[in-house]
Amino acid sequence: MMIINFILALTILLGQNQSNLPSDFSTLQKMSIEELELKTRSHKEAWGLGKIDRWDFSQDTGEMVFSLPDGMKAVCPAQIIGTYNSEDHTWMWAWANPSINEKLRVDALKVRKYGEEHSIDRLTKSKWKGTEEDAWAMTALAVKLCGEQGAYRGPAGATYVFIAFGEVKLSKK
Repeated sequence: MMIINFILALTILLGQNQSNLPSDFSTLQKMSIEELELKTRSHKEAWGLGKIDRWDFSQDTGEMVFSLPDGMKAVCPAQIIGTYNSEDHTWMWAWANPSINEKLRVDALKVRKYGEEHSIDRLTKSKWKGTEEDAWAMTALAVKLCGEQGAYRGPAGATYVFIAFGEVKLSKK
């Protein structure tokens, strides 16, 4: 629990307040990526994010469950940010994907709104060509803008689902 509180404190320190955001998009993207890398490192050290046996995500409950080899489970609320198709190299925002439950598109919609307010095409165009690195950058931006605690990329065939997650609760059988 102490480590999770550290992550929350880190989030506050790194500044989730949108008034603290840089005015230029490239700086915001760089900050978002660096912040997500730091959060990911913290989750790996705190509870073993990099060592999961399996992950499960329910569109009905909006919960992500990470199962670890030692029987530990990490459960957290989650939002789908978008999907990346590794075959045609396209990113699709969750808000444009009808197969994603509406309540799981909230963070992606916040990013689109930010894109509309700042005239950023990549945030308002539903689908575009890019790299997996671009997909991570969009997810990092969502984590920053929406105050999430981390992100995960879940494979679904040739497509990867990029998911932002909130506060992690740990339990053991």
